[in-house]
Amino acid sequence: MGIPRGADGRWGWIGPRLAVCMLVGVGTWLAPGVAGADIVFFHTGRTLSVQGHRVDGDRLTLLLRGGGEVVCDVALVARIEPDEVPYPVEAPALVDAGPAERPVAALASVVGRPYASLIRSVADAHGVDERLVHAVIQVESSYQPRARSPKGARGLMQLMPATAADYQVPARDLYDPAANLEAGVRHLKGLLGRFDLALALAAYNAGEGAVRRYGGIPPYPETRNYVRRVMGLLGVN
Repeated sequence: MGIPRGADGRWGWIGPRLAVCMLVGVGTWLAPGVAGADIVFFHTGRTLSVQGHRVDGDRLTLLLRGGGEVVCDVALVARIEPDEVPYPVEAPALVDAGPAERPVAALASVVGRPYASLIRSVADAHGVDERLVHAVIQVESSYQPRARSPKGARGLMQLMPATAADYQVPARDLYDPAANLEAGVRHLKGLLGRFDLALALAAYNAGEGAVRRYGGIPPYPETRNYVRRVMGLLGVN
């Protein structure tokens, strides 16, 4: 029985049996310093960030961050996705990212801004503050509906295809403002239901797995600056 593939085509397939994961010897798949990353989503709702994985029939082997491997039945796993922010082999020390690149003036009003009516409609439908949506769009894409990042994030709210697929929006529709907003606002609402505002913004930028790994805003200068800029637009310190 198959499971959907991720954008990189690396997801395995689910076998019929359940089994308990077990530890095996230290893995040597990746050379020192390589920072590949996967997030494993289990059917129990738990997630695990690993450095790599391999599927052998109905057995799934996970390469752990600190060395060693875990082997379990693939039926325990709902899906595996690439981690949008690769996990460092040696976690960097928390550092102050410094001030934002430039002062950010708070949004005085959303009246007259691009897509204002559409943003209000989608935000109201999902119970998200329209000012927050405007702030995210301003920082993510500057209201450019065909913006695309080097990592492949697309559209007004700069969604990765794998994230949009969780909300039934195919990659080909991400440049459509209405479809992009529908998936982006729903994704943002989900994060706000699990985190406070600052952490939700950090998760939107760096990935939920990164926020959980570090127990707060990850020490990435880009992410810390992103949170400052969006909250600055909202007038929140």
